[in-house]
This record gives sequence, C-alpha cells and structure tokens, in this order.
Amino acid sequence: MAGILKEEIVLIEDEKEGSRLYNKGYYGIPQSGGGLKLNLMEALYLLESGRIEIENADGEVNFNDLLGYASRKLAAFEIYYTVYRDMRQRGYIVLAGSPPFDFRILPRGGSPTKTPTKYWLSTFSERAVFDLDGIIAITARAEELRKKLLIAIVDEEGDLTYYEAKLAKPEGKGNPHPKREVEGFFSEDRVAVTDSESITSLTENGFFGKNIGPYLQLSLIESAYLMEKGVCRIINLSTGRAMSLNELMKVAGEIQIDFPLRLAVYRDLKEKGVITKTGFKYGTHFRAYEGDPERYHARYLVHCFEPGYKGLWPEISRAVRLAHGVRKEILFARVGDDIEYLKLMRRRP
Repeated sequence: MAGILKEEIVLIEDEKEGSRLYNKGYYGIPQSGGGLKLNLMEALYLLESGRIEIENADGEVNFNDLLGYASRKLAAFEIYYTVYRDMRQRGYIVLAGSPPFDFRILPRGGSPTKTPTKYWLSTFSERAVFDLDGIIAITARAEELRKKLLIAIVDEEGDLTYYEAKLAKPEGKGNPHPKREVEGFFSEDRVAVTDSESITSLTENGFFGKNIGPYLQLSLIESAYLMEKGVCRIINLSTGRAMSLNELMKVAGEIQIDFPLRLAVYRDLKEKGVITKTGFKYGTHFRAYEGDPERYHARYLVHCFEPGYKGLWPEISRAVRLAHGVRKEILFARVGDDIEYLKLMRRRP
C-alpha cells in the first residue's frame, strides 16, 4: 500500500496498513476513521527501510525524490534525519519534540501513551555556532521537566557525537580561606610567602599556593581572593610599599585581560569549598578538587565565559574529549549575576 505525499506529510489511507506501522514502532499519528499521518522524516525512514511506498500526483516517489523534496521544504532536514535515523536504528522510539527540543526519545520497547520520555534531544551541525546561553537555557528547561537532555552533533561526514548536558553544582570539603592575616611579597606576576606560620595557615586552610623550596608561591588570583577576604597583606618588592587590592587588580588585569572573569569563578568555587588550581597544563582555566589535592584527583576542569559567549562546536568537542581522556569532567562556567556551570559528557545512547 502506497502512502500519498501531500505538502509536509505522507498519508497512509489504508486502515490496516496504518495500524500495522503504528503498532510496530509508533510511527505517525493515527487518524479518525482509520489511516495514519506520517511526517517527512518518518516517511523517509520507512521508505528507506522498504516498509512503505510513496506516490504523489506524478507517480512513484523514490528515496532521492523524497529526500530532495523534504530538504527543500524543511531547513537542515538532512541533519535532523541523520539523528532520527540513528536513534531509530538503535531501537528507540523517536517522536517529534516541542520547542526548544527537536525530538522526544522513548526507551526501547516503550509506548507513547504509557512510557515516560527517556531523553529530550537537540540536534546541531558541527558547523553550527555553540551558543552557551542557548545551551544553558535548554538544559535548564529539560531539568525543569525532570528529563535528561541529549545533544547530538552531526559532523561533515555524517558521523554522530552525543553529549548529555547538565547544570552542575560543584561542592567541596575545603575551607574557603585562613582566619589569620598572612603577608606576601609581590614580584612581576606572582606573590611569595616566606613566613613559616603563614605558609602553614595557607596550606592547611584552603590549600593555597605551591611550595617552592623554602617559600610558598601564590598566584595572582589566589592573592586577590585572599586580599578580598581581608586576610592577606602584600608588599610590592619594587617599591617596598603595601599594595591595595585595586593596585593588584590593575596589575593582574594588565597581565591577564580576563582576570576579573577568572577571579569571579575562582571566588565562587572557593566559597563552595572546592579547591581550585590553575588548569593551564590541561588547556583550561582551572582544575578543581573536592578535597585535599594530595589525597584526591581533580574532579573538574573549569573554563570561564562571559554571558553571550558564542563559539564553535569543534572547540567544545576538544575540551570534552580532553577532560574525558584525563578522567575529569568539564564545566563551562558562565559569569553573570550568578555563576552557572554547564557540564557536557560524551554519551553512547
């Protein structure tokens, strides 16, 4: 029995045939009085798999005909069809989503009327813009619905990469900062602490700095944070005078243009008890520990962004792949009135 192509649907008029397709895969929408209405994606997949034939006013419609027709009717149809086809071949029930989601994915063996959704799924080409605000928004919406968000990226060869997206709330067991004032000495782009009691206070209360022989070296971010908390006095070795926080911030901003952005994320993580160190050797802003770095491996790599950040998906893929390769989770921190953390993890559905 052939389906009839009409605008953006294919209509299976035969009641028995329509019922068979619906009951064995939940394709289409059953029609009152019998028959089945398929969207172009469903129709193309069923045509490809040899389960239906399709006609229009001019006669038989083959696979290439329908693919070309659908691509003219619907933007990025081939991208969406690649994902639809892959999920169907994995055995999932794939239904049309509602904005901002492209698809609703039911578990294998599920039913649209009885089975809760397993994933909401959004689809992008590897050439699409990575819009951090947009991804955070759809992730938040999925979590409001108490569903998992799956993101499918289609590369230029048609291969697929899937990410699960979550809004993360990193927490740790570290003290935010020492209670007693310490003194450090500024030189060029770092601060040295030489007093043994100060070194002990800093390392035991927040795991600040790195021991370099007889002294403790603080980064400018650590130093600025400690000055904000009123527990650090810094002497500029070139002038012999104490520096103000504004002076340190000015120098740090000249050395590192995004210093205020990084400091905002560092401050937020420290207040959450997360031990935070530079992530330079991993090509990111921070590596973050839930406890003593001598006892724990870093759980997170953290990269900081301003609101409105737009980038490229290959850059995001590289960051996720690197984090996965060193057994860490990547967090993309958006700095606004609040700081939100987006976690992306590679998934095999």
